[in-house]
Amino acid sequence: MIGKLKGRIDSTGFDWVMIDVGGVCYLAAASAKTLAGLPRVGEAAELHTEMLVSQDNIRLIGFASNHEKEWFRLLLTVQGVGARVALAVLSIMSPNELASAIALQDKAKIGEANGVGKKLAERVVLELKDKVPKLAVAEMGLTQVSAELAASAPTAVTDAVSALVNLGYGHSQAAMAVSAALKKSSAAMPTEKLIRTALKELASG
Repeated sequence: MIGKLKGRIDSTGFDWVMIDVGGVCYLAAASAKTLAGLPRVGEAAELHTEMLVSQDNIRLIGFASNHEKEWFRLLLTVQGVGARVALAVLSIMSPNELASAIALQDKAKIGEANGVGKKLAERVVLELKDKVPKLAVAEMGLTQVSAELAASAPTAVTDAVSALVNLGYGHSQAAMAVSAALKKSSAAMPTEKLIRTALKELASG
């Protein structure tokens, strides 16, 4: 079992990287986010890896962190999600953003991943909402915050977070701002007011 690769970047492609470890080159598939964070060809790099073994194939999957690797394993437990789809999801969302999306029941966000249709996105949220691993707890208690948001006003919260993301804010950043906005009101706020209040939080931060 190969759990980590430490060497130099030999070459990269659209969805893979080859790492030279003491003269032996290992090919590993990886998410777009992991590939984007790698150093240039010829420079030192380290990848956490997962080995997938089937009857006719052995594949290495590379990850920027154990955090991402844990989410990859968790995604594979969902019916209909294979390695390619799991990497597609991790290509558009960081582990913390994925944890937030699941807690907020944001099926639309997960559905943006290549190969993930509406029904599969719903299944991901349904099957993983109670299985968030310890490693997936975001900084500042984001996952807990997201769960509280989803329980308070799921539709308005999801719409507000999505609107902020469309404006260019990160999913985690948007969820925290919406959480702060909700805490400033004793009553449920409509989506438009929630967005305006959250924007003020982001501007003051």
